[in-house]
Amino acid sequence: MSKKVLANDGISQSGVDALVAAGYEVITTNVAQEQLEKYINDKEIAVLLVRSATTVRKALIDACPSLKIIGRGGVGMDNIDVDYARSKGLKVINTPAASSASVAELVFAHLYGGVRFLYDSNRNMPLEGDENFKGLKKQYAKGIELRGKTIGIIGIGRIGQEVAKIAAGVGMNVIAHDSFAKEAPTVSWNLFDGQTINVEIPLVSKDHLLTQSDFISLHVPAQKDYVLGATEFQKMKKGAVVVNAARGGVLDEVALVAALENEHLSFAALDVFETEPKPEIQLLMNSKLSLSPHIGAATNEAQDRIGVELADQIKEILG
Repeated sequence: MSKKVLANDGISQSGVDALVAAGYEVITTNVAQEQLEKYINDKEIAVLLVRSATTVRKALIDACPSLKIIGRGGVGMDNIDVDYARSKGLKVINTPAASSASVAELVFAHLYGGVRFLYDSNRNMPLEGDENFKGLKKQYAKGIELRGKTIGIIGIGRIGQEVAKIAAGVGMNVIAHDSFAKEAPTVSWNLFDGQTINVEIPLVSKDHLLTQSDFISLHVPAQKDYVLGATEFQKMKKGAVVVNAARGGVLDEVALVAALENEHLSFAALDVFETEPKPEIQLLMNSKLSLSPHIGAATNEAQDRIGVELADQIKEILG
């Protein structure tokens, strides 16, 4: 049986090392989508590893009989026809836990940058800092603290729980809504001195979360309907903040811009977009948006964990 692995969107060196040590040949060539079928068949690839750039649909699955495993380095698998692949006897794997802490830290990078206007001051200081220092100082002088505020987390899975840990540590009031959670989760983490902290996160209705939260962070999978749209934005507190580091399409971007423009929301942060890789210009140019290019999982530590986790699963399946 072939022991060739094509990591088409890359894999960490630690993942490569683990696979090579187990006798696998790891290919990290980035093959264009339209050439992928021929490459897989010519090389008799057994394992195809992707991230978000490469799609694995029915046609590719049907055309590549050598494939045994499709792996997604990350959480969401909306770029893979998962059910169909499994119906054809392929194993489909991902790494749901590896990047959770990285995404949560990015959420708070956006939140801290937002409440102190850093996303805007970093644009304007290079342009006006030498001639309008006092004016900018006055413009950005009304920041707020996160401590003591309420954060509502929609989706309290692995990533949502990591967000809850940071929020609790900061001194925020944490509430959550999750359509699938049956009981309030308890999150726990270790401090630098060995102490363990345990905090129960109360589950509330979606309406309660919308009306009571100062900050709302989305951590839900891709789905057909918007989780947050015009109706939900209107229910939020005036001056509330929304962060989406989950998936593009779970939030109505047109309605979000409207809520920012009429000053119902004070600012918002987006790491993901409906029209990736070409976000709408109205988002890119909006001065009340803190933006990043889908980098939630993109830390060196997360990529190391993803590579090792994929390697472990491949070895367990194929030996």
